[in-house]
Amino acid sequence: MASETGAQRPKYQRIADDLKAAIESGEYGPGDRLPGESALAAQYEVAALTARQALKILRIEGLVESKKGAGARVIEFRPIRRHGIQRLAHDQWGAGKSIWSADEERPVTIDVRVDIVAVPVHVARMLELNENDPVCARSRRFVLDGRPVMLATSYLPLGLVEETAIMRVDTGEGGVYARLAEIGHGPVHFREEIRCRLPVVEEAEGLAMPLERPVIKLCRTAYDGGLRAVEVNEMTMDSAAYVLEYAFDA
Repeated sequence: MASETGAQRPKYQRIADDLKAAIESGEYGPGDRLPGESALAAQYEVAALTARQALKILRIEGLVESKKGAGARVIEFRPIRRHGIQRLAHDQWGAGKSIWSADEERPVTIDVRVDIVAVPVHVARMLELNENDPVCARSRRFVLDGRPVMLATSYLPLGLVEETAIMRVDTGEGGVYARLAEIGHGPVHFREEIRCRLPVVEEAEGLAMPLERPVIKLCRTAYDGGLRAVEVNEMTMDSAAYVLEYAFDA
């Protein structure tokens, strides 16, 4: 089967590739305005619709933003580098620091909601609970530089965390893991699963992103010293807002 390269690639894709290369090289920097549809159509001798499709690709990939009457500008947002291993170290949350601070110095706004819900079926298996057992669900929406970047919900066995600070919106320094440690169930082992897919409508709305852009779905399970699963954290991240970094010794 012939590969979709060179002249075989759609014209709008070739225009988008040229614009992405120009952004990566620094020809267009953060905040710079890209050529408009008419200018691109004339430059590449294509219809305005073709040029519009090229710019749409850049918007979907999170490289540019468009405002009515202002054209497309290179996004000024700097992606978050998520340090997958260091952020979960005991030295981080055990010292009263937030996990977020291991990734970012920029201040983040976190909207938190705490509910008691029936455990979802797939989470029940991971927490070794019965179907419909009650759990504490801590839902968060993370907003950085005015941009929603992640939705997350942590599920913890209600019998374990009831009447603890984990049931409060503000859990205090060190967060949930520090509070788990105080009751003798601090996490000593983590397991993360990562996959990508297109968002459902609710996720796209919560992250203020297009439905055509994939999200990163990350599920983390935390285990205490007895290897009991004490938390399942399901995260939905805007793929254009994150770089996942894992640094470890051989």
